[in-house]
Amino acid sequence: MTTSTTINKGDRLLHQNVLGSRRFSNYWWATIVTLGASGFLLSGISSYLKVNLLIVSDPTQLVFIPQGLVMGLYGTAGLLLATYLWLVILLDVGGGYNEFDRETGTIKIFRWGFPGKNRRIQIDSRIEDVQSVLIDVKEGLNPRRALYLRIKGRRDIPLTRVGQPLSLTELETEGAKLARFLGVSLEGL
Repeated sequence: MTTSTTINKGDRLLHQNVLGSRRFSNYWWATIVTLGASGFLLSGISSYLKVNLLIVSDPTQLVFIPQGLVMGLYGTAGLLLATYLWLVILLDVGGGYNEFDRETGTIKIFRWGFPGKNRRIQIDSRIEDVQSVLIDVKEGLNPRRALYLRIKGRRDIPLTRVGQPLSLTELETEGAKLARFLGVSLEGL
């Protein structure tokens, strides 16, 4: 669920860091898309200039229209996608923390969003408004395993990161620990 969970001040504060878009898989795919798109763009430019700009092949043999032009367009589209991926990583979209403070009786859930007026997403609530901790498990082709906080008068608030589903053991452990800390029931098992 989180990169780290800490309980401080004599079991009065629970702080969970939530991993956003700065995951290894995102770095991997952004790098692969950047390299592939650069290759396509350089192939298109090489076919136009008749100068080999690549190490692994000789795209000067390609006819510019239509082959070189299409390679250049694929390269341009790929670099736009790579730029988006790198910006999402740089801005750490989805990253943040969950903080539960028994001393003040407050809950603070914070996430970074996309640039704009709603870049900082922060939900504040009181601990006594929490009804339960909900475990949502959906198996199949597109599995979903997530923890939600059920609060009176609000929609269920997701607590886990988006992306690869957590193992059932880890999900149950984190859910039980949070429910025990908040003194509420654990639903969905």
